[in-house]
Amino acid sequence: MAVNYCVACGHSMESRTIDGIERKVCPSCGNVHWGNYSIGVGALVFKDEKMLLVRRAQEPGKGKWTNPGGYIEQHEPIEQTIVREVLEETGVQAEVKGIVALRDQPRSIHNVYIAFQMEYVGGEPVPDEVEVDRAGFFSLEEMEGMELASFTRWLLDVALNVKNEGLVIDSKAVEQGNGDVYFRV
Repeated sequence: MAVNYCVACGHSMESRTIDGIERKVCPSCGNVHWGNYSIGVGALVFKDEKMLLVRRAQEPGKGKWTNPGGYIEQHEPIEQTIVREVLEETGVQAEVKGIVALRDQPRSIHNVYIAFQMEYVGGEPVPDEVEVDRAGFFSLEEMEGMELASFTRWLLDVALNVKNEGLVIDSKAVEQGNGDVYFRV
């Protein structure tokens, strides 16, 4: 979808070459449309050697089993997003341990997906009946007979072979008041 009007001031956009790439620029206020992006998050939650999975009730992937997850809101830190998404989709409470995987999909809407290793805190899986129609903790043996999304199979391999907690929140680097959060190995 082409950007025809400036989101900052409403003026008609024009094309200009910036950094060797043709981009839409507002001749009135100078706002540059850098592209369309989305950031998704996913949870790898284990309880008693079983992984939390949900069955998608909507496209994309309707009917397939995946790990719980979703998309960040504009002013929501990613570590809060994944806690919220797990709770919304399954009723399970979990805490972030660290970031263990990342997927990059450069497409018309450039998607970055961040996978979190999470600690089970409490609750029994109950599907939200909107985004997911089933939820539960499943063993490797049980997963063999399930229609897992291919990306979820890859994340399962990541979860089973993770050697550490990945990138963890660096609480010493957080500047007071500005909301920035830093992760490090």
